[in-house]
Amino acid sequence: MNAKRLIPTVVKLKFKILKRYITDLEFISKNRFAKKRPLENISGFSITTEQEIKKGTFLENKTHNLQLASKAINEICVLPNELFSFWKIVGNPSERNGFKKGRNIVNQKISEVGGGGLCQLSGIIYHTALKANLKILERHNHSVDIYSEEERFTPLGADATVVYGYKDLRIVNNNPFPIQFKIEIEGSRIVCALNSPHEIEEHKITFNIVDKGKKIEVITFIDTKKGAISFYNKLRSR
Repeated sequence: MNAKRLIPTVVKLKFKILKRYITDLEFISKNRFAKKRPLENISGFSITTEQEIKKGTFLENKTHNLQLASKAINEICVLPNELFSFWKIVGNPSERNGFKKGRNIVNQKISEVGGGGLCQLSGIIYHTALKANLKILERHNHSVDIYSEEERFTPLGADATVVYGYKDLRIVNNNPFPIQFKIEIEGSRIVCALNSPHEIEEHKITFNIVDKGKKIEVITFIDTKKGAISFYNKLRSR
């Protein structure tokens, strides 16, 4: 029997959070995490990404979670060399913190979890950051490709799954000026704008998909430069 299965989930989470805190001490000591700066509203130039919020069983809950997390993100200003951490900003997506249950992938299976749907928010931020050629310090793709081409709201390879305590999205502002991610949700659309006081070159992002049999390989290109390589298991029911 696997001993790890005997450890309660809440204990595993606390251990992961402690481990992450220890590894983050260098960033904390240097005051490098981006902070809430509500009085700053950067404008001038924008790089934007727009997606559809697809209808589904948990649409109302997902929209609620997206709005709640977006409110926190919209108050963040990322100074030069500072680190944007999705979970440092959003916090624990628990019911106690106002989040609702929704669909997510857990252990390669579609499950109902608290804060479900937030991966679309982290994904659209990641895709926008790629366009701006920001430094991606941490990003995880989903383990399984659960969508058909008709259901897909973003290109395969543009996703960034986030799991509180385990998987984060972390982006470094490698510009000599501050930036802000601003999220707007209107009806069935979500728009992510990366605002800056000076122009940031917008790069062309493409995703090269290679069928590997049981897996799918996706190579990300920023213009002609090779970036992240993502692997996805195929959904068995297809």
